[in-house]
Amino acid sequence: MGSPLRAFVRIVAYFSVTFSLLPFQMFAVRFNYKCSVGLPLLYHRVCVRILGFQIRTHGKRVTKGPVLFVCNHTSYTDISILGAMLPASFVAKAEVASWPFFGALARLQRTVFVDRRPAKATVQRDEMVRRLEAGDNLILFPEGTSSDGNAVLPFKSALFSVAQIEPNGEPLMVQPVSIAYTRLDGMPVGRALRPYFAWYGDMTLARHFWEVAGLGRATVDIVFHPAVTIRDYETRKGLAEYCFQVVADGVSVANAGRLSRLQTMAV
Repeated sequence: MGSPLRAFVRIVAYFSVTFSLLPFQMFAVRFNYKCSVGLPLLYHRVCVRILGFQIRTHGKRVTKGPVLFVCNHTSYTDISILGAMLPASFVAKAEVASWPFFGALARLQRTVFVDRRPAKATVQRDEMVRRLEAGDNLILFPEGTSSDGNAVLPFKSALFSVAQIEPNGEPLMVQPVSIAYTRLDGMPVGRALRPYFAWYGDMTLARHFWEVAGLGRATVDIVFHPAVTIRDYETRKGLAEYCFQVVADGVSVANAGRLSRLQTMAV
């Protein structure tokens, strides 16, 4: 399906850029410099180009923060793709912190690691609240895991409780975001090809990354849906259900190739 030579060249370029920028981000995070937010944007934008992704955005992103971006999750490549578009930190499951290499990268992007156990819920929520009240944007994957990209898994509502905070006396803005891998070398990606991009189940990370790096030029559609607040839905469960529905609809429309009516910008 892919080219071994292309995979080798891209992976060498990817790790070269990563190790070149690591010391600068480590220094910025250590001393809490503002560039610790901007440098990951630059890094991810370079990475998506190296890996052959073209990003098309639809709708308008909320630019006045803080914002909780709520997204579906298909693969680890979502991190670079969303990271290239959003000046934000991710919310990830606690075990990601212990992953070789990628765990270190996550920590350097100031990722909030959450433990899904109920006993830890209050601590995790407090850390997310602290970051949002400090003005940071956060990216949440409420499915709790990655999917095959053909459909969106139900959203877990527990972490939506952070939407109850009111930074600066205003309700927190929550923006649903759909991400879909839709074309490969200009041809539509159907149900059979989508797992080449999706990473889920018992797939091996290293092998999957090699296969992704060997693919041609891929198009990724990101849909920014209208932002809402918890005041519109009264409870976190109501907010979670709304976000799930609009994100799932966005993925369905993108996979079907019916996004042409929305405002589009290629990156």
